Amino acid sequence: MGSSDDSYNFVFKVVLIGESGVGKSNLLSRFTKNEFNHDSRTTIGVEYYRGAVGALLVYDISKHLTYESAERWLKELYDHADPHIVVMLVGNKSDLDSHRTVPTEEARDFAEKRDLMYMETSALDSTNVESAFNEVLKGIHKKVASKEVTRGSISAVTLSNPIGLSGEAKDDSKSCCKNL
Repeated sequence: MGSSDDSYNFVFKVVLIGESGVGKSNLLSRFTKNEFNHDSRTTIGVEYYRGAVGALLVYDISKHLTYESAERWLKELYDHADPHIVVMLVGNKSDLDSHRTVPTEEARDFAEKRDLMYMETSALDSTNVESAFNEVLKGIHKKVASKEVTRGSISAVTLSNPIGLSGEAKDDSKSCCKNL
């Protein structure tokens, strides 16, 4: 009476990193609660990377300095996170395209050379927010399913009311995400 791998459901820790003001909190808020807040708060956590198996490295497409720091953030992530971490470079604030200072191709090349996923988003108008999170989750799931990482070598917990990779809750009364 064995179970197939398809019967397992997991919760994976995904972190959002990048310079202050690039929209990390609003991306998360848009994804989890479909909300956008114009106020900015600093979010700091000493143990932030521990147990993370996915990351969105966020920069602001209208502020080149936030993109220039991506290499430093990537080094810090790789120094402190799981070695099998799935990373997506996210160019946020695509709604400010007329103020763009980071060319899409430049960022895409940066991501490709470092084997990162890449996507542009807008937390303000919801463009690609859900897709960015779902692609990272699919990347994590693919590593687990292909046995590239073994169960137990990454931090995961079993869900009793899982969310499918399609983003649809199997129990509509449950929220997709919780702050732990």
